[in-house]
Amino acid sequence: MAKSSDRIRGTTRKVERAARQLRHHPTDAEALLWEALRNRQLNGLRWRRQHPIGRFIVDFYCPSCRLVVEVDGEIHLQQQDYDLARTAHLEEYGLTVLRFSNAAVESNLQEVLAAICHHISSRG
Repeated sequence: MAKSSDRIRGTTRKVERAARQLRHHPTDAEALLWEALRNRQLNGLRWRRQHPIGRFIVDFYCPSCRLVVEVDGEIHLQQQDYDLARTAHLEEYGLTVLRFSNAAVESNLQEVLAAICHHISSRG
């Protein structure tokens, strides 16, 4: 199991480069959620965006909570089996994965933030 201090354990330079590139080209929903998470705005927690974990790049990661937040666009409707396997792999690292649709983030940002806060507070 990876420790929370292992920032990019098991990644490759290719994955790191891809993550860096994704940070420069967020979706509208990712940019909106990042504005609400960055600079410790949500419960004083530090978040990373487009963060490499193993062979995957997660949209948002809070190391202190071991929480991954994914923002899913339309393509995820056609890759549900892949997403389930990816989530299971991330859970093997001891992480929790929350998923929200682009539409939920764009139309109900406060509800998404409340759901994230609820999850964090329920885990202690």
